[in-house]
Amino acid sequence: MLTYFALTFAISWGGLLLAIGGPGAIWRFNEQFEMLLPRMILVLLAGPSVSGVLLTGICDGKTGLRKYLSRLLKWRVGAGWYAAALLTAPLLFMAVLVPLSLSQPMFIPGIFTSDDKASHLLAGLATGLAAGIFEELGWTGFAIPRLRQRYSVLATGLIVGFLWAVWHLLPAFWLGFASGTIKGALTLASYLFDPFLFLVTFRVLMVWVYDRTESLLVGMLMHFSLTASSRILIPLGIAGGELIVFDLVWAAALWLIVAVVVVANRRQLTQQPLSR
Repeated sequence: MLTYFALTFAISWGGLLLAIGGPGAIWRFNEQFEMLLPRMILVLLAGPSVSGVLLTGICDGKTGLRKYLSRLLKWRVGAGWYAAALLTAPLLFMAVLVPLSLSQPMFIPGIFTSDDKASHLLAGLATGLAAGIFEELGWTGFAIPRLRQRYSVLATGLIVGFLWAVWHLLPAFWLGFASGTIKGALTLASYLFDPFLFLVTFRVLMVWVYDRTESLLVGMLMHFSLTASSRILIPLGIAGGELIVFDLVWAAALWLIVAVVVVANRRQLTQQPLSR
């Protein structure tokens, strides 16, 4: 597991730094931001995907790769799990943003305020598809099944969710500085806390869905839904105090959902497996 996480960060962060021109380029505005963005996304996604497939082959050999492929192609799961994977994120976004937008127009979902709604929608779907497929080749394909051999659903979700959030920090800061979005201490703080408030608890739900389906495909769809929904629905230009408010409400709503799931499933999320 340590090798997987180290290799994932080395490929993603190392590749990002090479792609943008070195560590110093993180902290300054870049007029070539739009040109560098596709390159940055490619090297970032290579981290979890390459590490997950490579280490599966090294650790488990051909047998492990066949099992990996079977989990990737497993689609015969109940319709309810597809609904949970695809609808949790967009419904939660709307449940958070609609009440907030009634008092503050800045929280109106981005798709409604975009000047080019078709392009905004397509960009969100494309980003979600790329992130869902390539990131989950590693996070759900390799890391989660191994951590579940030792830890509960809740602990596994928190471990992977925390590292997943840390993994987003460097690209988030580059995106903010290079595009000129980060201005002032409050905006900088919002970029620092956003991945942890936004991602960690959602990963707990992702681990729970995977644990009940053992389908890597469903895990990819759930990640796709989260990323696509965030790109499509998060208010345009949100940063600083507004972003922190959104993240806090989002995190509180997610923890409420996790609590409901824990109660509904009794101790399933917090019970450590003896073997798997």
